[in-house]
Amino acid sequence: MDSAAVMSAENSCGDSLLPLRNLLNAVKCIRDRVTDGESNESNGDFNLPNFWEMMTQTVKATSQEATKLSLAFSKPPLPSEQDCEVLAESIQKSILALSTIYYWLPKSEGITLRKLVREATVEVLDGVVQLLEILLSSPLQSLSQEQLTSTGGVWAACDQFAQLPRDNRTAVLHVLSSYVGMVKDALEEMNQALSEEQDPFNDVLDDDEDDLDARGNQDTYWSQSDRQLISKCLGLIKASGACLRKLSSAVNKNGKVDTPHSVTQLDDLADITREISPGVDDLILSLYPPIDCSAVDQNVCKLAAILRKTLEITRSCHVCLEADVAWVQFLEGAVDHNLQEVKSLIGGSS
Repeated sequence: MDSAAVMSAENSCGDSLLPLRNLLNAVKCIRDRVTDGESNESNGDFNLPNFWEMMTQTVKATSQEATKLSLAFSKPPLPSEQDCEVLAESIQKSILALSTIYYWLPKSEGITLRKLVREATVEVLDGVVQLLEILLSSPLQSLSQEQLTSTGGVWAACDQFAQLPRDNRTAVLHVLSSYVGMVKDALEEMNQALSEEQDPFNDVLDDDEDDLDARGNQDTYWSQSDRQLISKCLGLIKASGACLRKLSSAVNKNGKVDTPHSVTQLDDLADITREISPGVDDLILSLYPPIDCSAVDQNVCKLAAILRKTLEITRSCHVCLEADVAWVQFLEGAVDHNLQEVKSLIGGSS
């Protein structure tokens, strides 16, 4: 094809794709509003099961519209400008419906639930944006791997709505479960490092007294005193995991969403426990050689404060029944004990 013909094809292509470019801008704007916008306040007649029914239908429609759009660009010839206009209007209608229904979900149903629904909604919108960008960047090609992948991304984002928690209790359980996994992974990583770590100079130096002193100055492995300090810090990390597990069990058995106060209390638990995993990570990072005792002291105090606050909020929450007070007290004691053990070792080594 000569250059004039290529230019003519590109101009024709550009005209027919104008509806898609306009759609791309519109979806980006909708996505930004969903990301930053506030929900409508409930006037008392909000129905959560009805919300989920409408959301499920709209997500399904969005997935179908994305499929129709992708199929229209799966082989030549390109859709006409009029056909593109119809496709764009149809998918924009489903996108607007999706964002509108998301805004129906009021904060009074739970901040934690709303955050999960917002993230899932934004993921769908991101998927549609990516699909449109792929179609606009290579409209003259047949079905590409990028187009297949981006179409599959929209399907996956829509499919995950079926797995979302349906109320704030299950939403809080969902996030607590993820935090339990994070702390467990961090603890396993540290234990693995302790079991694998060896003196890197073992094969280089002989075991006489001078050489042992030389190796004691190295900062690439843990000394025995380091390991003693780490074991006490791991006690606090294990208390973190136990706190999250026991709290998850209490929310599962006793959590309620029948009053705004109960919903808010569950959100408070989600908020404070969100800080535990980063606190554990910061502490573990400060335990790698060379150990900075001041950093360990700071991170231990920070994590202990988070755990104390978590247990304090738990004690005053409706999920903490009389039978649960015992484990709350036990963990409060475990946190204080491990904190004092660490501070004693740090004080003795300074």
